Amino acid sequence: MAHKISIQHIEHINHNVLRIVTDKPENYSFSPGQATELSIAKADWSDKKRPFTFTSLPEDDTLEFTIKVYPSHNGVTEQLEDLKVGDKLLIGDAWGAIAYKGQGSFIAGGAGITPFIAILKDLQSKGQLNGNKLFFSNKAERDIIYKNNLEVWLGNDLHLVLSDEDHEDYKHGYINADYLKAHDLDIDKPVYLCGPPPMMDAVKSDLYKMGLPKSHLVEEA
Repeated sequence: MAHKISIQHIEHINHNVLRIVTDKPENYSFSPGQATELSIAKADWSDKKRPFTFTSLPEDDTLEFTIKVYPSHNGVTEQLEDLKVGDKLLIGDAWGAIAYKGQGSFIAGGAGITPFIAILKDLQSKGQLNGNKLFFSNKAERDIIYKNNLEVWLGNDLHLVLSDEDHEDYKHGYINADYLKAHDLDIDKPVYLCGPPPMMDAVKSDLYKMGLPKSHLVEEA
């Protein structure tokens, strides 16, 4: 079912990430970590649907999306940058297999952090965030989405890695088995994984080699 929603607020939160807040359809429901198919309610764009994750909480009066923009793609995300308050979007019902299954480790690459934002925000609001870890890989410091929030929420349980930038405050390289072992990833607890497919494939391979049961891995189907 399609729902038409209006943009209430739109802003850049870093150089290539948009935060869009909209009104919320009556009785619309989702779980932290879920997404929806979204399109722009304009001629030539209403049928160009793309999956985006909710970064608001289910109980909020508004919907929020945190969206990485890819200008070179000449696609939906580039068009979103030109939208203004009052413009309309179309969304379907919520879907997605990423959901909180208990205390564990979150591993994200780039925009793959978005399904985890709502989950971590939900846990933080309930006072249940302690004991969860986040391993978050980006190309450079300026790419880190919601860095300040994550630092406040997770403290020493936040592990940031930069693949393309040498920075004295962050590990340079990639999230791999050696790094996860050095930071005490617990293979007896759930591991939540979301990121670009090549990164996910590499990390999954390392996790299984470390002994993580496949039943403990939570990812988008």
